[in-house]
Amino acid sequence: MDEKYYLDIGNAKDMLLKSSRDRAIYRSLEMLPGALAWGTLVFIVLMSWLAPVFIAFFIIAFDIYWLLKTVFLSFHMRASYKTMRRYMKINWLEELKNLRVNSQGSSIKNWDEIYHLVVLPFYKEPLEVLDATLEAILNSNYPKEKIIIVLASEQKAGEAAQKIAEQIKEKYGNKFFKFLITVHPADIVGEMAGKGANATWAARQVKKEIIDQLGLLYNKIIVSNLDIDTRIFPEYFGRLTYVFLTCEKPWLSSFQPIPVYNNNIWNAPAFSRVVATSGTFWHMMQQERPERLATFSSHAMSWQALVELDFWNTKNVSEDSRIFWKSLLYYDGDYKTEPLFYPVSMDANLAANFLDTAINVYRQQRRWGWGSENIPYLIFGFLKNKKINRWEKIRWTFNHLEGFWSWATNALIIFMLGWLPLFLGGPQFNLTVLSYNLPQVTRFVMTLAMVGLVSSAIVSTFLLPPRPARYGAGRHLTMVFQWVLLPVTILIFGALPGLEAQTRLLLGRYMGFWVTPKAPAPDAEKV
Repeated sequence: MDEKYYLDIGNAKDMLLKSSRDRAIYRSLEMLPGALAWGTLVFIVLMSWLAPVFIAFFIIAFDIYWLLKTVFLSFHMRASYKTMRRYMKINWLEELKNLRVNSQGSSIKNWDEIYHLVVLPFYKEPLEVLDATLEAILNSNYPKEKIIIVLASEQKAGEAAQKIAEQIKEKYGNKFFKFLITVHPADIVGEMAGKGANATWAARQVKKEIIDQLGLLYNKIIVSNLDIDTRIFPEYFGRLTYVFLTCEKPWLSSFQPIPVYNNNIWNAPAFSRVVATSGTFWHMMQQERPERLATFSSHAMSWQALVELDFWNTKNVSEDSRIFWKSLLYYDGDYKTEPLFYPVSMDANLAANFLDTAINVYRQQRRWGWGSENIPYLIFGFLKNKKINRWEKIRWTFNHLEGFWSWATNALIIFMLGWLPLFLGGPQFNLTVLSYNLPQVTRFVMTLAMVGLVSSAIVSTFLLPPRPARYGAGRHLTMVFQWVLLPVTILIFGALPGLEAQTRLLLGRYMGFWVTPKAPAPDAEKV
């Protein structure tokens, strides 16, 4: 048996030919996130009935903890925002020209030895979406003769997708160093249809047809795997190259920009805007906490590392974060994600009508919540890999598990279960001073926490692109007052899809890859 077979596991079903002991362990670990979440919720309900005094104190303590955590994270968010705005004003190409490269004995002597490989997997997205993405890359402040574009299409998307790919190549094919269209075959045995499988097929094709044929050095190529709606900002390649050349271990690092869901933000309904902007805020906070930072959505890494890893996993949904966890295990814990503190602009969820948009937002959040599939992958890998430091294993396990537990439970505890002792505690509890003070204390703590909405509203307006002429000033006001929807969106489009994803994993009802529908986007706009 390959001693590192665990690197390519998708779920417990992939282990049918492995030892029954390993399979049982992995399946148990898959049940862990859902069991922990449901155990917490059931515990609160039961204790609200059996021990209302205890649970009342627990809820008050939890509310205070949540308040302090909110304040703590808001400081990170504001610090990250200031850094991002500062970095957006810098001409990173000029910084590179003045940079003296000294990368740990590497053969790289100058920034212009670096090539950028951009992998763009797409499915059935309209021409306008692809065109806006390529136009942003073309308008970037970086030599186009150092950029290789791979437009990764899917065979099962049909002829319409191939026609779109050819139209894009006709317009942009001669504007970069190389431009390659790949067609990922349908129904490859052992694969899960999705971005990871498509990107892996595309990477193998460009390796064979361009990189190896031209003799390009692997350690001088940075690959960006971008969602098809990703519009880079002008200094993206310059900033990425700068961080690559100045970080401690560039070939043992991934590089994460900040996803800002702004392409169509003015067109999206209020609840979709709140969910999208909340996601942006979360990733800003994570940039300030690199010890917890993993890759998400559009990300970059060394081509040398990607080849050594045999590319992205092709058997799981969350390929964007899985590549980081795979790298961490493969390199025995000696791998990290470097924050770029620089944005890329992406689409907020927007469908033909309100109901379809709500359904799409929920399904997208559920797919992101399915990232909990990486918890069993990570813990099982830690059990198998004896070379990783024990405390590093504990730190990563706790951070990852606590993050998904919070996602599925915190909002439910705060906004719904916090009142249960009053209803289940019985008449004896309801006659106590504590029963009277519980809602008062909870309301006071929540009021303080909601003050953070003001901060969110202010920063969100600074992130907005210019208002399209078709909207009046009233539309701008809705961008501020939309934040009153935050408690509702946290519950409906946060905790519930997160809990559903973990419940599916608990029950072994594995999810497939769901492609978020993309509507034609408006003209490229800046943050």
